[in-house]
Amino acid sequence: MTAQPTTVSGDQLTRDALAVLQPGFTGTEAPEWLLRQIRDGLTSVGLFGRNITSPGQLSALTAQLRAEREDILVAIDEEGGDVTRLEVVDGSSVPGNHALGAVDDPELTRAVAHELARRLADCGVHLNWAPSADVNSDPDNPVIGVRSFGSDPDLVARHTAAYVEGMQSAGVAACTKHFPGHGDTAVDSHHALPTIGVGADVLAARDLTPFRAAIAAGSKAVMSAHILVPALDPDQPATLSRRILTGLLREELGYEGLIVTDGMEMQAISATYGIERGSVLAIAAGADAICVGGGLADEQTVIKLRDTLVAAVRSGELAEERLADAAARVRALAAWTTATPRATGERTPDIGLVAARRALEITRTEEHRALTGTPHVVSFAPVANIAVGDETPWGVAAELAARLPGTTSASYTEQDGAELAARVLAEAGERRLVAVVRDEHRHPWMARALDGLLAARPDTVVVEMGIPQSAPRGSLHVATHGASRVCGQAAAEAVTT
Repeated sequence: MTAQPTTVSGDQLTRDALAVLQPGFTGTEAPEWLLRQIRDGLTSVGLFGRNITSPGQLSALTAQLRAEREDILVAIDEEGGDVTRLEVVDGSSVPGNHALGAVDDPELTRAVAHELARRLADCGVHLNWAPSADVNSDPDNPVIGVRSFGSDPDLVARHTAAYVEGMQSAGVAACTKHFPGHGDTAVDSHHALPTIGVGADVLAARDLTPFRAAIAAGSKAVMSAHILVPALDPDQPATLSRRILTGLLREELGYEGLIVTDGMEMQAISATYGIERGSVLAIAAGADAICVGGGLADEQTVIKLRDTLVAAVRSGELAEERLADAAARVRALAAWTTATPRATGERTPDIGLVAARRALEITRTEEHRALTGTPHVVSFAPVANIAVGDETPWGVAAELAARLPGTTSASYTEQDGAELAARVLAEAGERRLVAVVRDEHRHPWMARALDGLLAARPDTVVVEMGIPQSAPRGSLHVATHGASRVCGQAAAEAVTT
């Protein structure tokens, strides 16, 4: 039986308003205000990299939360690959979606998702805001990129379904995102409101295909996108659109699970509608849970949203039945997580490295010779998007140094200036160069730096850790399809053998 909070305060309306919130907090232990809100009816908590230092610490944290409410729904944004919270300090030990899509073995995707879910469940986390089912149809997309399985809708669909099945077979609810598809945009919704300008027929055939597959696979949750899709609703972004969340997702596609919003503090919502108004509109449109806490992580935010929802019901702006239905769906998923058996049997801790090795795409010239001695590794680093963050290490320098002691390294950004190639060459001296890029096709400054390096040193090894859209070049070109730690390890193996 589902445990009830240890104390009760406020009426059912207030408890329902708390139940639909998925807030975050700071620190590696639950603050007293969060425990108090759980006692008052809060049913979900979102975790981020700032909350995690080790599996043991995370287990202690979730146990602390469950001491207040046995069925507390603990959520996390753990995609693997570039977007990791469990391994935010060292980098992920599993590759992300784009690497899995490059291999195109659904059984491998299912196995990777299952292993990742095991680790989450072992730490007391039972809702994962993953996978991304976005079809990366715009190669200049600044926020999806390697988080997508690829640009082919059918490929994305079969891997989305495999990921959902693998994760949920280990007792962790999948949250397929970002509905109705965030792949065809060059705008990051963390910073502004993107518009998807294609027709309804294109959306149906391309962007909705993976979501149909996720629904058929039984995805327990779906996350909405903060995008404007005029072909579906010319006035409201998807997160706030009844036409999209209720009309399309619920009624046309037949989805019955939990609908979660993307982070309401993202500028696409907060800078246009505000998080309070946006939260009311989202619940009214058909969303069941309000994700907030990536940037706003305090009790005042929870109280403000709770009171705004209560006031909206009392004024007649939001139907009480709609809020009650949303709260019931949250509680139902929380109950599922306590009733679902956890995975047992043999673990596959090396599945991530196996997948990363299979994902490599290697192009070599006849002149290439295996890397020996002590190379100089130069990483050309783009500005990280908010979803990925800049706290997680990436590249191949550490992995190469472990295999070739004495390896040196340096990292550069666009701000390092137009004479970057000359500077790198001077610092490298006679050492062999390994140039690491991330989405070279989106960053002209990276391409110019590579032009200069290859003109002077054609034996340079190039490692692309983003979308391999640019033509391979260098004496050896290794496309990893992602920048997780195991992708770097697999690349280091490839360039030294």
